[in-house]
Amino acid sequence: MSPTTLEYRFTDVEIENEAERLLAKLMHVECDSRHSWNLDTCRSIAPLTLEINALKKAKDAVILAHSYVEPEIIYGVADFSGDSYMLSMNAKEAKADRIVFSGVVFMAETAKILSPQAEVIVPDRRSGCSLADSLTGEQLRELKAAYPDAAVVCYINSTAEVKAECDVCVTSSNVYKIVAALPQKQILFVPDRLMADNIRVEMKKLGIDKEIVSSDGTCIVHDQFDPNLISESREKFPGLKVVSHPECTMDITSESDYVGSTGGMMQYVKKTEAPYFMMLTECGLVERIEVESPEKRFISGCKLCPFMKMNSLEKIRDALLEPKPDQIIELEESLRLKALRSIDRMFEMAE
Repeated sequence: MSPTTLEYRFTDVEIENEAERLLAKLMHVECDSRHSWNLDTCRSIAPLTLEINALKKAKDAVILAHSYVEPEIIYGVADFSGDSYMLSMNAKEAKADRIVFSGVVFMAETAKILSPQAEVIVPDRRSGCSLADSLTGEQLRELKAAYPDAAVVCYINSTAEVKAECDVCVTSSNVYKIVAALPQKQILFVPDRLMADNIRVEMKKLGIDKEIVSSDGTCIVHDQFDPNLISESREKFPGLKVVSHPECTMDITSESDYVGSTGGMMQYVKKTEAPYFMMLTECGLVERIEVESPEKRFISGCKLCPFMKMNSLEKIRDALLEPKPDQIIELEESLRLKALRSIDRMFEMAE
C-alpha cells in the first residue's frame, strides 16, 4: 500500500477520466511487449498517475522523461520529454524546487549542473549507462596528457567528472556542427568510439580536415544491430526506410536512409512518406512515434535499454514522496562549475 493512500483518494469518476485520457494516448502503442494498452490496463495505473501528478504540485516538482523510458511515464506524468539535448534545455530553464529525471544517472547529473538550486532526483540510482560509465575523469586526464594539442570534446552521454575535463560537450544533434567549427585539427572525442567513426565520415563528406581520436566506449543498445537485418527487411518490405543513430556501427549507418539524433529520427519519420520504417534504436522512441503518428508502420528491429527500463511509475512516486539519499544527485561545486563550462560552450556553439 502506498504511504500516501490516505492523503490522495480519487473518485471513481476521476479514475475513469484519467484512464480514458491515458488510453487516448497509449492505445496506439504496439511495440510494448508487456501488455496491451486497453481501458482495463489504463484503469490499473490511473490512481498512480493521478497520485504522481498531485505530488508534483505539492512538491513543486517537474518530471523530465527521456524518450526511451516507458510510455506510461512519458504520457502519464512527464512535464517534458525528448532527447538529451531537449531535456538539457528543459533542465536549464526549470524553475522548480525539484526535478525528477526519468532517464539514466548521467542525465540527472546534467540537470543538476544546469539547475544547482533544484533538488534533482533519479528514480533508480542503478540506472547507469554503458557508454557514460566506460570512461572516468582520471582516464580522460590520461588521454589528454597523451594528446595535449587536441580539443577535448565529450558526448553528453558522459559523467559530470568527464564533462568537467572537456572543452565542449556535444549531443548527437549538434556534434558535427561543433566539431567542424573547432579550430583545432586534432579532436579527442569521448567516450563513444562508434560515434567517433561516424564523425570521421561526416567530416570527410564536408571536406573538413580533422583527426578524430577516441576512447573505446559504446552503447549496449546501438552497437548490437545486425546489418543483415537491413538487407533482408528491404527485400521483404519494398519502400522501407531505415533510420539509425550515430551511436551505431558504420555497417548500420552506411546502409541507413537517415542517421541522426533521437529527436532528429523522430522528426524524420513524422515528415517522411514511406510504407514502412525500421528504427534501429531504443524501442521507446518507436513507442513515442506510435502515439504521436499512429499512421506510421514499423518493422521490428529496435532494442531495449535495460537501464532506461529501470524507471517506473512506482519509483517516481516513491522518489517524489520521500527520496532516499542515494537518489538525490549531489555534485561538488567546483566540479559542477567546470562541467558547466563545457555545456555552456555547447549551447553557445550550437546556436
